[in-house]
Amino acid sequence: MPDVLAAYDALVTSGELRPDPEQAAAARTLDALATALVQPPRTGLLARLTRRAPEPPRGAYLWGDVGRGKSMLMDLFFAQAVGVPKRRVHFGAFMLEVHARLAAERTRPGRKEGDPIPPVAAAIAAEAGLLAFDEMMVTNSPDAMILSRLFTRLIEDGVTVVATSNRPPGDLYRNGLNREHFLPFIALIEARMDVLALNGPTDYRRDRLGGQRTWLVPNGAHATADLSAAFYRLTDFPVEDAAHVPAVDLPVSAGRTLRVPKALKGVAVFSFRRLCGEARGTPDYLAVARAFHTVILVGVPRLGPDNRNEAARFVSLVDQLYEHKVKLLAAADAEPDALYPAGDGAFEFQRTASRLEEMRSDAYLAKGHGA
Repeated sequence: MPDVLAAYDALVTSGELRPDPEQAAAARTLDALATALVQPPRTGLLARLTRRAPEPPRGAYLWGDVGRGKSMLMDLFFAQAVGVPKRRVHFGAFMLEVHARLAAERTRPGRKEGDPIPPVAAAIAAEAGLLAFDEMMVTNSPDAMILSRLFTRLIEDGVTVVATSNRPPGDLYRNGLNREHFLPFIALIEARMDVLALNGPTDYRRDRLGGQRTWLVPNGAHATADLSAAFYRLTDFPVEDAAHVPAVDLPVSAGRTLRVPKALKGVAVFSFRRLCGEARGTPDYLAVARAFHTVILVGVPRLGPDNRNEAARFVSLVDQLYEHKVKLLAAADAEPDALYPAGDGAFEFQRTASRLEEMRSDAYLAKGHGA
């Protein structure tokens, strides 16, 4: 049987975690959920007559400041949830995928007119009875308009949802356009998920960054090794398995994807050449900013009129990372204020240099993703 609580208690006993009543309470709830997922679903006369899927176990919504153990508890739970086909995905990447699937459903040959959400939800439910989302946040109207209908259908189709977020349910999509249409999704979370606050005194992510410099000069083997070590600290990935760090294809738009060479637990690693040297645009950088709380970028060169296209893409990238409060760790040929030293475009780059300086500050690093 699953034992999330025992796994959590072992981490406290070993000293990896400090005692935290809110974490312990969340571990107990997730332990009960993992156990419920192992149990075979109850079937009765009403279920057989209506042909509806049995009601899934209640999900869980873990929210709190950055570094308070949400992802750690999700790790423990997801490893122990063995009773159902499961999938774990960053919420931003999932929503990009959903929109792509909706677009494909609308143009599917032979499709009858009607709402494309039910068949898409049914297809997702057929793939996984447990959906685990990292960093649930809602920042745009297209997502907000479909979430209530989509997740209502997923739950009706037997899916259990577990999610982490930096915000309580009531603060999702705050001040968003047409937010009244989004309010049923908040009500659905509160009705079908246990809402668990995690706001303990220890910021584990900041502890792991420690004295880590976020902008390393110059490029080279030493800077690359420093950033590589930061990646393994932030993700708990064993260094001895470095050859097996997963890559992902991040959905962007209209069926396009962006290859992320290394991606784990909300941390992505790119080369400047891959991210800014190729033909990319705002949709690519928006997808990155929504999907990852930390981006590690290596090989940032000096910029100027001779590589103005790469510079323009870098400006767009920084804008999206800054707006979504993504932490940026980079190896570069110069400090931000000297990165674009002269020539046409240097004056305009000063705004980006200012943002890069702010992104190194303690105040910025303390902010939650998407805050």
